[in-house]
Amino acid sequence: MAVINRIAGFTDEMTAWRRHLHQHPELKFDCFQTAAFVEERLKEFGVDEIHTGIAKTGIVALIRGQGDGPVIGLRADMDALPIEEETGADYASTTPGVMHACGHDGHTTMLLGAAKYLSETRNFNGTVALIFQPAEEDGGGGGVMVQEGIMDTFAIEEVYALHNLPGFTEGGFYTTPGPIMAAVDTFHIRVKGIGGHGAMPHETRDPVIAAVGIVQAIQSISSRNHYALNDLVISVTQIHTGSAENIIPETAYINGTVRTFDRDVQAMVMRRMQEIVDGMGPAYGVDAELNYEVWYPATVNDPAKTAFAAGVARQVSGESMVIDDGTRDMGAEDFSYMLQARPGAYLYIGGGEGAGLHQPGFDFNDAIAPIGASFFSRLVETALPIKNRDR
Repeated sequence: MAVINRIAGFTDEMTAWRRHLHQHPELKFDCFQTAAFVEERLKEFGVDEIHTGIAKTGIVALIRGQGDGPVIGLRADMDALPIEEETGADYASTTPGVMHACGHDGHTTMLLGAAKYLSETRNFNGTVALIFQPAEEDGGGGGVMVQEGIMDTFAIEEVYALHNLPGFTEGGFYTTPGPIMAAVDTFHIRVKGIGGHGAMPHETRDPVIAAVGIVQAIQSISSRNHYALNDLVISVTQIHTGSAENIIPETAYINGTVRTFDRDVQAMVMRRMQEIVDGMGPAYGVDAELNYEVWYPATVNDPAKTAFAAGVARQVSGESMVIDDGTRDMGAEDFSYMLQARPGAYLYIGGGEGAGLHQPGFDFNDAIAPIGASFFSRLVETALPIKNRDR
């Protein structure tokens, strides 16, 4: 495994950064302590420019190479999750009910490691734009940073990101050209009827029965309204209604998620869901209202950039440690907004055995941080070479 020697030399320092971040997790756009920590490290490294306050707490920092050339963006997410930690680690979260259960502390550390190395060596032409973004888990911070103009302001021409993957070979890489993760939408359905005594249902307009009918009809969209080989997931995840066994309630609430890759499939789901809600309300004598929220788009890798990034990964971890034609999955990522704006690639880096993402027992594997930092660094040096320099 060809981890860059200089990066291997500050493995302990990277571990300390990561564990500090792990102890101080922050949610959504409120990554104030995290951003301050990142900014302090970047100043120590001597990067050329630091731009803060993007998407509230996001940062873009620039490192210029030895000559003119294009700008490559490298992105890491910084936010945590509203989960009570159960790792038992001596560096566990000090914030009740909040933890880094997805490894964004590690992602930030890997990019900081690359920043330290690239600032010292500058063995490249062009410029590196280091993108530290808040609110990946909830809020679409990546999309907000794009909306606030980072791609144009900093002339970013291509962009790359890494995400740790527990259960996949430690230090291995996994990606695929084209769609790698799904678009995610959320739906809310509110049903209003007439409540009453459970012994006298004829005097009510029961929202519970209506909610059950709506949920059953929604589940038929996947099985009866679309081609089975087009990926689609519709999951009802919440139904809230009622307060006692002898009271028919007045209202019911239904909530769930929709995952798609194809925009025509997404449009069909939206249309059918609206038709179901509009039809079921009168059928059950209740009022039913749908609020359908379009969230993150599908994460779509540029094929050429994916092939290039996979080649860099092979330089770092070896041929047998890289899968570049993997299957896509139904998870979602707001790096999708950056890939809509510029060509690039999203890769997973294997974390080895351990608890899965978004679990209270999850902890980022510090051993892979130098590998990820080496990948980012080699990507820059390979994409922006200094001609005729002694390798």
